[in-house]
Amino acid sequence: MEYRILGKTQTRVSVLGFGAMRLPLRGRENEVDEPAAIEMMRWAIDHGVNYVDTAHVYHGGNGEVVVGRALAGGYRDRVHVATKLPIWSVKTPEDCDRILDQQLVRLQTDRIDFYLLHCLQKSSWLTMRELGVLDWAQRQQASGRIQHFGFSFHDSYEALVEIVDAYDWSFCQIQYNFVNEDVQAGTKGLRYAAAKGLGVIVMEPLFGGTLANPPPSVRQIWELAGPQIQPVDLTLRWVWNHPEVAMALSGMNTLDQVQQNIASASRAGVDTLTPAEHRLLARVRDEYQRLAPIPCTKCGYCLPCPSGVHIPLNFDLYNQAAVYQGSSRLLCRNLYLGLPESERAAACDQCGTCEDRCPQDLAVRDLLRQVNDHFAGTTAP
Repeated sequence: MEYRILGKTQTRVSVLGFGAMRLPLRGRENEVDEPAAIEMMRWAIDHGVNYVDTAHVYHGGNGEVVVGRALAGGYRDRVHVATKLPIWSVKTPEDCDRILDQQLVRLQTDRIDFYLLHCLQKSSWLTMRELGVLDWAQRQQASGRIQHFGFSFHDSYEALVEIVDAYDWSFCQIQYNFVNEDVQAGTKGLRYAAAKGLGVIVMEPLFGGTLANPPPSVRQIWELAGPQIQPVDLTLRWVWNHPEVAMALSGMNTLDQVQQNIASASRAGVDTLTPAEHRLLARVRDEYQRLAPIPCTKCGYCLPCPSGVHIPLNFDLYNQAAVYQGSSRLLCRNLYLGLPESERAAACDQCGTCEDRCPQDLAVRDLLRQVNDHFAGTTAP
């Protein structure tokens, strides 16, 4: 296992973190296969993983319970535990106390090493400030119930800059992978946060596992590269190739996945990818982009929209939902519904200003209707 320093926290963390969002199930969504999950987590810890990430809502609350049980018997002292405050459930500072109390019981611990505001976006960030959640977090840190305080993030680069600059955060968690370099925080956000001293943790390095299960045309590119190339291995090593990345979280749900990812972590390095590997990843990225149903280049000429719709973001979420499989589709829908109402496709008033500006001559109004129909649950890409 390779280790890196997590920004200003000065904590030595394994480059691979155990993400407990997708634990093995017995059948139903929130019925965790406890023996299998515990075996996986303990095997990972025994082989060098020292960071376990969960959240209040994972597996309907059962995720934290299973993590707590997995860390019994001395394992708790060998890892850093991270969990998250479900900010959508916070209406008063007292809600924060109630939720944290519950999490400490579930996790069988007296402290949370890394505590995050979960899925922070520009609109929810303003709400958290108004509710005094930052002051609340400082009190918890002073009492020792929280050690390091940060946030997980799903919004634009501009929103990230605003949030990073507004508070003395210890770390942040962003979505990042080789097909999403300019999505959400992106490479610019990664570098900005790291330059400000924040430890940067990457989530969705395999985009919810979808990059491990590519569509046929992408799979063909991987196969033509030869048996020595393993897509998951190269995809993870691309993330670790960036010096600003302290850790990549992987939501593993089989012991085999744990073993393979730990093997990849042993090969993690900065600036170690070869030119041939970079060219291969570029070909795969181009094919994913070719598969996107809306040929939007995200040039931004359509902005500002008179109604406030964030047109490129709506198209990007729709394209991702169309191209990628599995949990990524649900993630894209949740991100769409998490946008301020004025930024969603549904807010389009059909004025046509965007179509006059679009260099690609896209039928933007019709496409926005299509996006809204999909995310409202009436159609599929």
